[in-house]
Amino acid sequence: MTVHHSGSVTGLLVSDVDSTFLTQEVIELVAEHAGVRDQVEEITTAAMRGELDFAQSLRARVALLEGLDESVLAEVRAVLVPTPGALELVRRAKSAGWVTALVSGGFHEVIDELAARSGIDHVRANRFQIAEGRFTGKVEGPIIDGAAKRRTLEELARRYEIPPAKIVAMGDGANDREMLLAAGTGIAFRAKPALREIADAVLEGPSLLEAWPHLEVAGRR
Repeated sequence: MTVHHSGSVTGLLVSDVDSTFLTQEVIELVAEHAGVRDQVEEITTAAMRGELDFAQSLRARVALLEGLDESVLAEVRAVLVPTPGALELVRRAKSAGWVTALVSGGFHEVIDELAARSGIDHVRANRFQIAEGRFTGKVEGPIIDGAAKRRTLEELARRYEIPPAKIVAMGDGANDREMLLAAGTGIAFRAKPALREIADAVLEGPSLLEAWPHLEVAGRR
């Protein structure tokens, strides 16, 4: 999903989605409908700690969803809960001229609608493969892993001619590491140790609006 950004650009804000922009993990919400939430949570936790390769872990989790009816996606979209302060952070950033992006190891089918309502400019995420109205247990297209998140940040920076000093990236897991390292300001939000150790700022929450002062500083660079 891409929205045309008009006007002068102050900086680039890139955020992870699961457990950062949202309080939940999207694939776990879907897995609950398949009766495999416990198994999926276990794999997710290990992947976010950096103990498993993200792409392999995602394929393993999606495989557990095979046969699920795609109608559950609407039910999952209906129960999404943005992290406190997330929508206000986007509102302030947009008002101040920031380009905003969600870059997620989650799924377009779930997060695009919320992103559009929130005024997000760009979304990059995975897609479920669905055939005849049911999950096939596979991911459609390239997997958005840590390297893909970093590449997306760099592509947007080139597109809008934004220097690293004016880029803020936020995340919580090991697959956000490369993205945070590529940003002038990398923010670990309620994050796993693998991310905390390389972040420029560590926020404990509960509000994502705690990131706003860091955007103000970056915007003046």
